[in-house]
Amino acid sequence: ILTILGNSAVLPSAVKELLTVNLAVADIGMAISMYPLAIASAWNHAWLGGDASCIYYALMGFLFGVCSMMTLCVMAVIRFLVTNSSKSNSNKITKNTVYILITFIWLYSLLWAILPLIGWGYYGPEPFGISCTIAWSKFHNSSNGFSFILSMFLLCTVLPTLTIVACYLGIAWKVHKAYQEIQNIDRIPNAAKLEKKLTLMAVLISVGFLSSWTPYAAASFWSIFNSSDSLQPIVTLLPCLFAKSSTAYNPFIYYIFSKTFRREIKQLRCCCGWQVHFFSTDNSAENPVSMTWSG
Repeated sequence: ILTILGNSAVLPSAVKELLTVNLAVADIGMAISMYPLAIASAWNHAWLGGDASCIYYALMGFLFGVCSMMTLCVMAVIRFLVTNSSKSNSNKITKNTVYILITFIWLYSLLWAILPLIGWGYYGPEPFGISCTIAWSKFHNSSNGFSFILSMFLLCTVLPTLTIVACYLGIAWKVHKAYQEIQNIDRIPNAAKLEKKLTLMAVLISVGFLSSWTPYAAASFWSIFNSSDSLQPIVTLLPCLFAKSSTAYNPFIYYIFSKTFRREIKQLRCCCGWQVHFFSTDNSAENPVSMTWSG
């Protein structure tokens, strides 16, 4: 509920920011296509449906998971390029370029999602039995599966993560040097302050996603080299639930950092017709969600 309502609220306020919209769409897609089936299976104490529904669930999770990771990676690269480019080159990244990048993100994610369907890698149930994913436990005795998981781990997890970390470290160093050149904090331009706030928001979005998925990645990587029976069901269940919670964090981050998003939320009415009120009454024309990646 938090994922669907929160990210649906992001869409109208970020309609001009295509990568933010793409991230929200991926989160909503994961919540709609996966969570109802997982919740129903939890109430049933066993997976509902057969192999077909298991493959569907795992494919959707892999598709939207890789899409979110690659979107965050592209966001970090664009933020780095914008921060380190001269003012005359600040419009170098056009809307058409972003469209091409989003198309690449979805095609790249779809490619990895369908590879297990055509024989490279496998999909299967989680050890705790109420959701499905890549069949990690099959890979320690299968060269085909091991090559898939190693390639996926490097190209869909390690490389994007290192890129995100490197970009934001580069941005942090750039901002640090810029602030060192300004001795008086009162003389810091509003644009520089906004840039720092937007960068912090982007960092928190990435940290939230990576922190949510790290325990799951660790448990899955353990399953590659050891039997799934070596882990208690609760040990495999909690990282999975924590990973799913990653889709609900971003709207809260937008709400904290974006005055525009707070105004949008204030104007929304729930299905019962009552107005949602918040303490903030700032009427600033700032639109950081749509400015986040344009600089």
